[in-house]
Amino acid sequence: MYVFLLVLHSLVRWLVLVMLLYAVYRGIRGWRSGSLFTVIDERIRHITATVAHVQLMIGYVLYFTSPLVKYFRGHYAEALRQPDSRFFGMIHVLLMTLAVIVVTIGSAMAKRKKTAIAKFRTMTCWYIAALVIIFLVIPWPFSPLAKRPFIRNF
Repeated sequence: MYVFLLVLHSLVRWLVLVMLLYAVYRGIRGWRSGSLFTVIDERIRHITATVAHVQLMIGYVLYFTSPLVKYFRGHYAEALRQPDSRFFGMIHVLLMTLAVIVVTIGSAMAKRKKTAIAKFRTMTCWYIAALVIIFLVIPWPFSPLAKRPFIRNF
């Protein structure tokens, strides 16, 4: 089950990034052109937030069953001095949760705006903020916080 969740997590995380990038693209295009906020734009806004929530739930399950996090919680003082343990035990989960909160706020605020331009602008700004947080907290192979390969071997 754990391996299945890891594979699902790997697929859904890329879907979150693709959806956010596409929603930002649609938002910038609609904002700049002054076009109508169509049903398709509404669906993209909603699906992007939904996929982010699904990813967060899968991430929480993996977080609370991870051997690395169990070690972090059991040996807190020692684990804080280890960059990988500190990153995955505390930083990654907190900031990814914050990113999903930002997506949720942006989606809800965009939904309630009266004009199409305000909807596009709100969605774009909040989704860009979430993307920045996500890109900062991804354990890139070149990251000073924690290193992981682009494609993991399970």
